[in-house]
Amino acid sequence: MKFADKMKIFDLNVFSKLEEKRAELLRRGMEVINLSVGTPDFKPDDHVIAALKEAAGIADNFKYSLADLPELTEAVIAWYGRRYGVPLEPRQVMSVYGTQEGMAHVALPICDPGDLVIAPDPCYPVFMYGPRMAGAEVYYTPLKKENNFLIDFDSIPEDVARRAKMIVVSYPNNPVTAVADYAFYERLVAWAKKYDVIVVHDNAYSELVMDGEPGMSFLAVPGAMDVGIEFNSLSKSYNLTGLRISFALGNTEIIRSFRCLRSQIDYGISFPVQKAAIAALNGPQDILERNRRGYRERRNALCGGLRSIGWDVPDSPGTMFVWAPLPKGYEKSWDFALELMDKTGIICTPGESFGPAGEGFVRLALVRDVPSIEHAVRLIRESGILR
Repeated sequence: MKFADKMKIFDLNVFSKLEEKRAELLRRGMEVINLSVGTPDFKPDDHVIAALKEAAGIADNFKYSLADLPELTEAVIAWYGRRYGVPLEPRQVMSVYGTQEGMAHVALPICDPGDLVIAPDPCYPVFMYGPRMAGAEVYYTPLKKENNFLIDFDSIPEDVARRAKMIVVSYPNNPVTAVADYAFYERLVAWAKKYDVIVVHDNAYSELVMDGEPGMSFLAVPGAMDVGIEFNSLSKSYNLTGLRISFALGNTEIIRSFRCLRSQIDYGISFPVQKAAIAALNGPQDILERNRRGYRERRNALCGGLRSIGWDVPDSPGTMFVWAPLPKGYEKSWDFALELMDKTGIICTPGESFGPAGEGFVRLALVRDVPSIEHAVRLIRESGILR
């Protein structure tokens, strides 16, 4: 493939486009309320910050790490056992520079050019760009409202299922906010075994199920270790997005192959970041419930507030996002997002940027406090954008 053709695979990141628009609004002197990027504004715990600072004060910690510290691997294994009841061995655990980096590279040791990967539509963009960078073809299976935005395995054509090498799954789901139950994962494992498909599950939001019990691990289902791996990040659970640390866990052979690949492209997570992760995993865990409670209050303020002014937005069951159908009178998510920015200064993410099935929706991130969200609702009401 020639370079010019290869570049057609990629487009300017949607958040870069929205950042350009934000800068324009600021130049115009407008107040900006940015609800586009899912960066937590809640603070990390003090003991995690202290561990990072202490480790950063040791000169030897600025050398290549080359591998995960044994105490980090032990902390992950212990956390997975406590939290999900999932037993892991050290060879089944490895760190990555955040789940986005892991998802971008995981198809490389799994897929050959021309292999087929199944990805949901809509989906977080790296779910499709990662396989395409590996030369794989992508089949998009739609997430439909009438199916609670869960993958319908019966709708995947037989020839696609038999040809597929890998399927990307993610619940609680960004952007559609859906949550999957144990029965769904049982169906996923049975389907993957039937067709010999590798499962890659993104579990970044298991701690952000808004109502009821926190989310589960795909690996807790019998047989899951035979068919796949999952990523679990500290970014949203412990408010550590900027530290970029996540873990790939599960099937021994997949982890071994992935570890071999990554040994050629990096020299390991820095020691101070590893120490901070150990402190987060081994320390007090009340931050998880604080975060859930905080996002739940914001969700109630945003979704309830928008419904009160005539925009029928359902409560999000999970993640730190709201998946909002366009208000009456709008058909294109980019058109609505631009009008919303121009009239109110509120920035959201157009649904179409997550795939064709995302058209008709926008995603809003719960990254401002309740008073700011209530202010945003007032701005929308007063703007006349709701026809």
